[in-house]
Amino acid sequence: MRWPTKIFLVGPMGAGKSTIGKQLAKLMGLGYIDSDREIQKRTGVDIPTIFEFEGETGFRKREKEVIATLTEKDNVVLATGGGAISEAENRNNLSARGYVIYLYCTPEQQHKRTSQDKNRPLLQNSDPLQTLIDLMAERDPLYREVSDLVVSTEEKTALNTAKSILKHFDE
Repeated sequence: MRWPTKIFLVGPMGAGKSTIGKQLAKLMGLGYIDSDREIQKRTGVDIPTIFEFEGETGFRKREKEVIATLTEKDNVVLATGGGAISEAENRNNLSARGYVIYLYCTPEQQHKRTSQDKNRPLLQNSDPLQTLIDLMAERDPLYREVSDLVVSTEEKTALNTAKSILKHFDE
């Protein structure tokens, strides 16, 4: 199989989209873009600040604009934010414009990976694990709906996960 030149990574926070995306882009000789970083670059503020002033609705609007633009780029691995798939327009742009890989990990693994990260506004509450469980129940069907490939990131390094994706392309 010829490798795709537009790869979009979806999945929950803490699944490794950014870390694996960088490794995959390097191995494939493609550019790498993180949609959350692009939003921060365009606004000049971090994600928690956008949530504070505009709420999740304002952030999702900005995210939709960024994903519409970034999915048109060629020769790229794009890591999306965990909630990007909640917007139908994003799901359509992702699935129609590139090869979508769902990086899956359990809410428990997500919790381990994100427990010290204060830049995740949806987890700034008294029970972040329950939030992750609830988000997974809501979003997992949407991730699966848009994905061409599902890859577990449980107990694997980013490099090993990226290499396993490349092996899939070579099958």
